[in-house]
Amino acid sequence: MTRSQPRRARGTVGHANSALNLRLALASFGLVSMTVFAVLAFRADVIWLGVACVVLAVVAVVDLAVIQRRRAARRREEPGVRHSLFE
Repeated sequence: MTRSQPRRARGTVGHANSALNLRLALASFGLVSMTVFAVLAFRADVIWLGVACVVLAVVAVVDLAVIQRRRAARRREEPGVRHSLFE
């Protein structure tokens, strides 16, 4: 059983195939934007919105960790192969 998704494999309902580098970029953007929004919400004394933004930032951090583990597994399975943003 492989831990990353094989190259040239088509995704199915049971086994989706995702673009890890694109997910990494989007999760990074989510982390940065939610952190900025949380700081702004706490400064504006909108505590519930700040807490919601902090929760979403934590979700982005967890997603980043999962993505990095899958990218590392892909690098171990395919050494020397470079992937574009959408692979």
